[in-house]
Amino acid sequence: MNLEVLDTNFNRIAIADSYESMIWTDRYNQCGDFELYLGMDRSLLDVYKPDYYLVSDDSEYVMIIENTKITTSTEEGNHFIVTGRSLESILTKRIVWTQTNIYGNLQNGVKKLLNENVISPSIAERRIPNFVFEESTDPIVTAASFEELQYTGDTLYDVICKMCDAFELGFKITLNDNNEFVFKLYAGKDRSYKQDSLPYVVFSPTFENIINSDYYEAKENYCNITLVAGEDEGASRKTAVVGDTTATGLNRRELFTDARDLSSDVDGGTLTPTQYQNVLKARGEEKLKEVEIVKEFEGQVEPTQMYRYGEHFYMGDITELENEYGLETRVRVMEYIHSDSDQGIEEYPTFKVLESNQN
Repeated sequence: MNLEVLDTNFNRIAIADSYESMIWTDRYNQCGDFELYLGMDRSLLDVYKPDYYLVSDDSEYVMIIENTKITTSTEEGNHFIVTGRSLESILTKRIVWTQTNIYGNLQNGVKKLLNENVISPSIAERRIPNFVFEESTDPIVTAASFEELQYTGDTLYDVICKMCDAFELGFKITLNDNNEFVFKLYAGKDRSYKQDSLPYVVFSPTFENIINSDYYEAKENYCNITLVAGEDEGASRKTAVVGDTTATGLNRRELFTDARDLSSDVDGGTLTPTQYQNVLKARGEEKLKEVEIVKEFEGQVEPTQMYRYGEHFYMGDITELENEYGLETRVRVMEYIHSDSDQGIEEYPTFKVLESNQN
């Protein structure tokens, strides 16, 4: 990857090409991150400063330098380690300042949260300059909606991650030509066998475009029903049950969700019992998303064969993946790792399993 360093005014001040190793990770609905490992030189302190940016012509994502570390060793020499996260981490700097209820269209709800806490907040000091919202016209995004959600004090990052995860949507913050931080919701394209409008993307040993793969499935934290307890105390406490209410015996896996922070008192009045139930149910659905069965497929791809990231498939896209043991899966690209070291250039997509068929 070709990397450049920008200062806080977005001036290009250096080309980052002297590293011994580099790891750069893009993600679908979480912030990405990076690590540079360099031989130590005093001049690096003036180049890799916290709050400076890293950009690459191989990725639309922009990284923020957050941490620097100097290590000394008589055996391995002195080194300078630079780490940070992508622009989406900006959202961790702001909380939902006041109790906020949102309902209906998801994109409008996200826009409301950003307007009130980042773009044009009532407290001027909370505004982040040059932050803009770009509306998506993708019907997958515009169709996403929910009954009622309520947040107070959560970071914007956590809230938007949860909202996007519920609908399998991605979000990103990119830097445009006017040096504005552009927030946008998006949905990956389906390039699997279940559609016929786009060319298929298939990773398989048969095509010699996947070098190795690891399949991971975990059920230890899985729960399928939750009792959500909201405001009031004792026998008067308001509750809702969310999940698979028909599950019985060992197939029933219960979770308690403490939601006493959710209130029926809102600006302009009081939520009806039905509205408050919807708020409790939405919280329960969020918690159940956190304890789903985990199915991940990680594979080292051959970047020069058939399909190239950023050309034939993109972050969030749905593809087909199969391994030598007959596990065929329809998967979503959740992250993409670029690694460059003395071992060579390697690329590792991580897939979330959507559907699997074990022969």
